[in-house]
Amino acid sequence: MRLLYHPRDLYTLCILLPAFTTAITPGCDQVVTDKKHFDLGPLGGAHSVFWSQPHSPGVLNTTYTIDICKPLIKPKGGKQDETCSSGTYVCGIERKYGPDTNGTIMGVRPIAAEGRATSSGAGNLSPRWTLMSKSPSNSDAEKEGVRLEMGGGIYSGKKHKVIVELLCLREEERVRRELLRERQEEDSGGDDGEPQEIKGAVDDGKGGTLKFVSFTEAEEGTLRLQWDTKYACEDARDKENSGNGHWGFFTWLIIIVFLGIAAYLIFGSWLNYNRYGARGWDLLPHGDTIRDIPYLFRDWMRRVVDTVQGGGSRGGYSAV
Repeated sequence: MRLLYHPRDLYTLCILLPAFTTAITPGCDQVVTDKKHFDLGPLGGAHSVFWSQPHSPGVLNTTYTIDICKPLIKPKGGKQDETCSSGTYVCGIERKYGPDTNGTIMGVRPIAAEGRATSSGAGNLSPRWTLMSKSPSNSDAEKEGVRLEMGGGIYSGKKHKVIVELLCLREEERVRRELLRERQEEDSGGDDGEPQEIKGAVDDGKGGTLKFVSFTEAEEGTLRLQWDTKYACEDARDKENSGNGHWGFFTWLIIIVFLGIAAYLIFGSWLNYNRYGARGWDLLPHGDTIRDIPYLFRDWMRRVVDTVQGGGSRGGYSAV
């Protein structure tokens, strides 16, 4: 059976295709959920965080790399079985360190990816943004920020997804945490004991911190990350607009006064030149007054000094 297409149908498809493409990507620069707007564009780019756990004999180190805005870029020259495929947003690479191994790759997990990125099955990215304060969980009711959930990864026949909680980080809280971290680093000593689980955290380069929370494998592999950032504050977009897009009243007042004085001097100079053929200082309107301003200011300052110095003197006639 042949399917016939009308040119109008093709035109409609061309219009809807960009909207459909936008719908299946996270769209981090224009996040709108529950009428709250977030601009997470500055957080774009690859960010990596690690999880180290004992794995006898040695440790198993997993590096999770995420880009919430666009698919990760494959490194040039990387081996096919040592990197995630194109279209992956979150990739986990497991490396084994021990007596006989030094960074041997044990597995490569596509956690969140588009359908074409998984060779073992058809994944579906399905990004979903949720306002933390509107979350069904009671523990999230007092949190300020937004949650991103992406799926589509398939590894060893099991579906995978990532849940990223982007939490508001105010400037005063960021400073407090920085001071606390420095104090803890000074108090901590060396540890020569057995390998322990380490949940990594990394500076995102924008004043925030990306942390590994957990990775569980039940019915599906679930990676949980926490991203403390000022861009997750509900008023961050309003502050940026008010700081960059509008000038204050006094700024406008200074500009208007300056332009007014400049227009007065230019017009007055032009008028004196055409009427009287004036030159030099005579061009300026009220030139004599302008020339006397330094002297008038000096006399005024002298009066002020005399008033201040003579304010404590006793009045009346002096004794003879």
